[in-house]
Amino acid sequence: MTAALKDRLPATLTTARLVLATPALAHVPQMAVLANNKRIHEVLSRLPHPYAEKHGEEFVSEIARGETEFAWSILKDGTYIGGMGLHLLPDQLPELGYWLGEPHWGQGFATEAGRAVVDAARAAGAAALRSRALLSNSGSRNVLKKLGFVEIGESTDKEGTLKGQSMMLMRLEFGER
Repeated sequence: MTAALKDRLPATLTTARLVLATPALAHVPQMAVLANNKRIHEVLSRLPHPYAEKHGEEFVSEIARGETEFAWSILKDGTYIGGMGLHLLPDQLPELGYWLGEPHWGQGFATEAGRAVVDAARAAGAAALRSRALLSNSGSRNVLKKLGFVEIGESTDKEGTLKGQSMMLMRLEFGER
């Protein structure tokens, strides 16, 4: 199902203030500036630190629209402010993940972009989505709750830079169509 879902997701999404677009090499310089932030690294399981342009180039060319990812760059007035995507692993629900550059926190951009991605996933045929956030990351947990995700239990991250840390698992059921 994930391959079919991926084929039905739109390359670009537009909201009142944002455009979610296919990640491009033109986004890499700003991506590297924003992602090279210890506060962001500390809450994401798959973000290297320090973060250099080479990491952004690898993300754009090999990961963003790779076999198990469907990512969007979040753009405000044409400027890269963060990323959002669905991690598409076989036999698992699509997992919503995202990050915003710290100067863009607290302005509703994650919720606005998340609403667009949730709506696109639902329209593409997803039955439900999953996500997770550090127990200590109340900001991200609140964004997910605003999108309709419910907390379903705690777990310990098994891999990545957050290995061994306590996570809140969350799920969004779309229900009947």
